[in-house]
Amino acid sequence: MPKTKLNPQFIKTMKETLETEKVKLETELSKFTKKNPNVDGDFEATYPEYGDKSDENAQEITQYLTNKPLEMQLEKMLRDVNKALKNMEDGSYGMCKYCDEPIEEKRLEARPTSGACVSCKKTLTQEV
Repeated sequence: MPKTKLNPQFIKTMKETLETEKVKLETELSKFTKKNPNVDGDFEATYPEYGDKSDENAQEITQYLTNKPLEMQLEKMLRDVNKALKNMEDGSYGMCKYCDEPIEEKRLEARPTSGACVSCKKTLTQEV
């Protein structure tokens, strides 16, 4: 993987943004999940306990089913943030994982976790 060509100050700014986002995601996940002790970076939606009546049981199931997709989305976002931070450590942040060309700073400002340049992303999503 080629080394980044981004300005060190820009990388510092993006790192601060990503670290703030990481804390926010972990805080949000902690509101309704527990960390899976067996799998790093995995969380499990907790099953709420409202009571033993049938309407309370139905409410518990509804809440769990609402939380599970949210858990999965937040986990994905957190994995993306962690990957971007890892790329900063190894010097590959800001380089497209498909064509090894630099990702534009404007794209990274809009989406700091991006691992693909606009051209490759469009090709992958067939927007060309």
